[in-house]
Amino acid sequence: MEKVPGEMEIERRERSEELSEAERKAVQATWARLYANCEDVGVAILVRFFVNFPSSKQYFSQFKHMVEPLEMERSPQLRKHACRIMGALNTVVENLHDPDKVSSVLALLGKAHALKHKVEPVYFKVCT
Repeated sequence: MEKVPGEMEIERRERSEELSEAERKAVQATWARLYANCEDVGVAILVRFFVNFPSSKQYFSQFKHMVEPLEMERSPQLRKHACRIMGALNTVVENLHDPDKVSSVLALLGKAHALKHKVEPVYFKVCT
């Protein structure tokens, strides 16, 4: 179990083998249903993340002061960031057939968050 001090514990699983064609299709079909409501789904994910890991809000000047989930849900800045997250996830799901592309997208996101936004390594573990 990984744990951010004082916050929810998470189980970290690792998988090194590629998805089968059937698994890719199942993920993509499920994702299509979620992505049809990408803004609301993204907001729900981001709000849940902030509720479970409140210290992660320190990286978001626009909404780091927000405590109540309803206030977060109504934030235009949070909604915009949620859409960016969903867009990145969509790129990954659309490219599950291309492991190099998936790795490239995730590496660029990780690098941007580590270098530009100065996100501490513990938060990368929380998200995996």
